[in-house]
Amino acid sequence: MNILLVYPRYPDTFWSFRHALKMISKKASLPPLGLLTVASMLPASWAKKLVDVNVSPLSDRDIQWADYVFIGAMEAQRESTEQVIARCHALGAKIVAGGPMFATIHDQFPKVDHFVLNEAEVTLPQFLVDLDRGVPKRIYETQERPSLAQTPTPMWSLLNMRKYSSMNIQYSRGCPFNCEFCDIVFLNGRVPRTKSRNQMIAELDALYSAGWRGGVFVVDDNFIGNKKALKEDILPAVVEWQRQHRMAFAFSTEASINLADDDDLMRLLGDAGFNRVFVGIETPNEESLVECSKSQNRNRNLVDSVKRMQNAGLEVQGGFIVGFDSDPLSIFKTQINFIQNSGIVSAMVGLLNAPPGTRLYQRLKEENRLKTAFTGNNTDLTLNFIPKMNRETLINGYKLILHTIYSPKQYYERIWTFLDEYKPRAIGYGRIQLYHIEALIKSMWLFGVWQKGRFYYWRVFAGTILKHPKLFPTYITMTVYGYHFRKVMEKVIGIPVEKSTAG
Repeated sequence: MNILLVYPRYPDTFWSFRHALKMISKKASLPPLGLLTVASMLPASWAKKLVDVNVSPLSDRDIQWADYVFIGAMEAQRESTEQVIARCHALGAKIVAGGPMFATIHDQFPKVDHFVLNEAEVTLPQFLVDLDRGVPKRIYETQERPSLAQTPTPMWSLLNMRKYSSMNIQYSRGCPFNCEFCDIVFLNGRVPRTKSRNQMIAELDALYSAGWRGGVFVVDDNFIGNKKALKEDILPAVVEWQRQHRMAFAFSTEASINLADDDDLMRLLGDAGFNRVFVGIETPNEESLVECSKSQNRNRNLVDSVKRMQNAGLEVQGGFIVGFDSDPLSIFKTQINFIQNSGIVSAMVGLLNAPPGTRLYQRLKEENRLKTAFTGNNTDLTLNFIPKMNRETLINGYKLILHTIYSPKQYYERIWTFLDEYKPRAIGYGRIQLYHIEALIKSMWLFGVWQKGRFYYWRVFAGTILKHPKLFPTYITMTVYGYHFRKVMEKVIGIPVEKSTAG
């Protein structure tokens, strides 16, 4: 068999980092980990090729070479996915599809020949057995939550790592919390399942042997879902591995805010080389946290929790949402003030949407408030339900948040707030690469000479050198991120938003 694995293109969102990647001559931030893992589950004798459309174009020749085309995608990639499916179908290629997008809406893709849904450790072997017998079914699905002991190391040999700014690995699936708007429990369950110490070390070895040195994103939706296993087994092993390999990797991940309550865990993360964590803050409005069952964020000083993580050497990237039924008209200014005071430089603010399979989707369906299809992109000004707040007020308020927090003055003020709080571990991660020098030169030219806001750029530039010289690379990285966030913001709001329109 010749197997072509295709990863469709992401739209231009905060998470794509597309504009920042241009500054360091990279094509994508992360490779398609799911497809690389699936490739390792296929028979070793089969020929395999990966085309990540975010990195390189998909040619007709690629499709014609393949006996089967495997497509994995998330909802945000739907437009590109439909284009890939149409091309493969027109050229007579057999299509096998899986991944989060197809889990709930596979009936909307009639041109796909086979769906291998839910967790591939269960459904892919069933498909392969039937394929070998010549009787493959159209749909393979399961409610089983398999042990991750069955999960192989991704097939890194399919990848041109130089095209990416970071690599990724997975340690666990599932989250102990049950936020109303989140589909993780639907997809992966509430009981975190983890890989073993030996599996994790094998995966680090594989990345290292493939030549990678630099950032590694642990893609778990909540890395600290099983804190006991992390503290007693996994992180001590990673600390030792990093010591033996001269801190080859700089890790980042996603975690719930209760990480801030555990000093020992934060210390271990720092020792292991973790320097960045994405946290779902969502909202500083307590009533909205109650509404969405975000129990871990309630009854705490959220700004203080963020600063505790920053003081422990973790840059906090934050996810924020507006559009909850309980949001007051003041929520937009409240969100702005929270983001500025917390020093969360990378603040991903989106409109509430209801993914299929979530408790929010079911509630809105019962209330007859569902409206349009879920796009998977909460920055495209679409809502797939009827909000309690006036829609125009909500959209204008959302635009106001983006326009404010990513304007140069507020953005550079936030960087300075962060740098004053950030206490990185006294250890080095990774190596200085040529693209780091390239980013420095480009940032000085673009942000310090050509763009509006150069006064704020140079003020924090000088302040960082004088007060926080060891954090200068962090400052340059954040200026590059800011360029991407501003480009996305400009695309979203279209034109400057008058504050009076936000209500």
